Amino acid sequence: MTTAPLRTIGVAVAIPEPWGAELQAHRRSFGDPLADAIPTHITLLPPTAVDDELLGQVEEHLLTIAQRDEPFDLHLRGTGTFRPVSPVVFVQVARGISELERLEDGVRSGPLTRDLAFPFHPHVTVAHDVPEEALDRAFEGLARYEAKFRVWGFSLYEHGADGVWRPQRDYVLGRSLPGPDVCC
Repeated sequence: MTTAPLRTIGVAVAIPEPWGAELQAHRRSFGDPLADAIPTHITLLPPTAVDDELLGQVEEHLLTIAQRDEPFDLHLRGTGTFRPVSPVVFVQVARGISELERLEDGVRSGPLTRDLAFPFHPHVTVAHDVPEEALDRAFEGLARYEAKFRVWGFSLYEHGADGVWRPQRDYVLGRSLPGPDVCC
């Protein structure tokens, strides 16, 4: 009996420019070794192993989820932490929480149904698994951080053999077909 190869995927809302690069630079400055391997994002589906044979079904599922919702405004403001449970400092979501919760609930259904180790808490990680002093610098240094932008959709990412997460496909909110708008 042969089994299909597995891919490790994730689904996330990418943080657009200039804020994505800005927060990635902050993450790098705090000494986070994964700063350049993980694009700046808000996780909707954490790393999940999926059979190659199911990838088409997963993509159709994600398209359905994207079509049911509309773009929304997101406001990032200030910092938070998961310490002492987990050595993480993050930028908090101040507006757009309910929209993100709805997306996450939809994404993590159907072929992507899975249990989570912790309840969903939308955030943007800026320091993880670094010394306490770096976590403190991240928490204090970004305490007044603020960004506002429109969320257009989310992306399917794949974890490469080199440890880097790369976007594979975008899913635009409120669209019935992927791709550019077509006009008369």
